[in-house]
Amino acid sequence: MRLLWLVIAAICLGPILLNSPARADGEKAGDFDYYVMSLGWSSNWCALEGDTRRDPQCDAGRGFTWTLHGLWPQYESGYPSYCRTVQNDPNRSDSAQMADIMGGAGLAFYQWKKHGRCSGLSAKSYYTTMRKAYKTVVIPPIFAKITKDLSVPAAVIEDAFAEANPDIDRDQMTVTCHQGMIQELRICLTKDLEARRCGADTIKDCTLKDAGLEAVR
Repeated sequence: MRLLWLVIAAICLGPILLNSPARADGEKAGDFDYYVMSLGWSSNWCALEGDTRRDPQCDAGRGFTWTLHGLWPQYESGYPSYCRTVQNDPNRSDSAQMADIMGGAGLAFYQWKKHGRCSGLSAKSYYTTMRKAYKTVVIPPIFAKITKDLSVPAAVIEDAFAEANPDIDRDQMTVTCHQGMIQELRICLTKDLEARRCGADTIKDCTLKDAGLEAVR
């Protein structure tokens, strides 16, 4: 954490400066080995996608830091998607209630369609499980203090989460980048939402020396 403070302090006081392969769609619901929980840095998502869509998540003053991008059923190698299920899709109200941790209802519904159907859970139970998984991780408070755009090694992000979450080992999380920016922190969890070692195809840390981390909006 001291390293993160030093990087942020040095930059803020000066001038502002992976995906593992899917299998064929339509696998049987509930057939998977573990979960990957993905947390995305909201401001970077806005810069890359959300601003173009004029997404309300990106409005000034929202204060989002690490939002829940998804909870993905995973095989030891690869992952299922768009599974066959007898469960009904969530209603608009249930999806809207996920906006406080996901940034919006649209993402919640998309995650259900692509990944939630593979969990074997009902839509309501899947949303509940996503929220429970999100609450298992402590978001380091330092991230809410980022008021200027930074350029940091991906390892600094992992260091901060490792210090705030001593029960999560380094091989149980990974940081990804996209277009020169920090994209996601991914944490591997058992079906009981306990941290576990990530599969070999999931551990693909960002190798950039420095990656962009835009200021909290």
